[in-house]
Amino acid sequence: MHQTTYHRASSISEAVKMLKEAEDGKFVAGGQTLIPTMKQRLAAPSDLIDLRHIGELKGIEVAGNTVKIGAGTTHAEVARDAALAKACPALCHLAAHIGDPHVRHMGTLGGSIANNDPAADYPAAVLALAATVHTNKREIAADDFFVDLFETALEDDEIVTAISFAVPEKAGYAKFPNPASRYALTGVFVAKHADGVRAAVTGAGENGVFRAEAIEKALVGAFEASALDGTTVPADGLMSDIHASAEYRANLIVVMAKRAVQAANGG
Repeated sequence: MHQTTYHRASSISEAVKMLKEAEDGKFVAGGQTLIPTMKQRLAAPSDLIDLRHIGELKGIEVAGNTVKIGAGTTHAEVARDAALAKACPALCHLAAHIGDPHVRHMGTLGGSIANNDPAADYPAAVLALAATVHTNKREIAADDFFVDLFETALEDDEIVTAISFAVPEKAGYAKFPNPASRYALTGVFVAKHADGVRAAVTGAGENGVFRAEAIEKALVGAFEASALDGTTVPADGLMSDIHASAEYRANLIVVMAKRAVQAANGG
């Protein structure tokens, strides 16, 4: 059995200090990805630095037209927040359908986007909402944050502290979930902003989450599901696996986008 030393950080600065002092340390929040990975012997960090008890990483604030969510906020807390439900109900809906109750009460927003699983839900929302990712060092635009599969712009000792975004005029999310894991085989988050429409896709791209230009262009004139009739998404660059072919996922992107728009419009 590989030995791992557990540390409970009480502040961001303490967590960074603990990581620098470790031989091969890893930050852990909800642990919904790292702990199973360790159980499968695919990761063996010398030290685990627990971020769950850092108060400054928690909480949801809705102030005027701006929403800010702490990275340590759990999916369950996002799902049931009343102020957020008024400002951006699509994000509450997304959080309410992540995994199962255990995952939702342990997993965190920050952990999800920092891990950047290609089938995770939050990356699509962060990208479509044109959110800003706040860290202990800087602010990163969503378009620059997600780099590749399980890869982000974060440096080794950088901690996601929060995300913030302007409240969209309308937003919706729909996904075709794997019946066992509830991960998205394909999920689409659409958001109508004052300066245009953004649509982000998760669960389908070979390189992870991405913006769907064809969907965005079709919705600029009319933010209605019918505006997507006849829209096609190329299968190039999409995943093919035991669950679905690239061509099937290309079709699902359009179908899920229509459902997301319908949800955004109250349908």
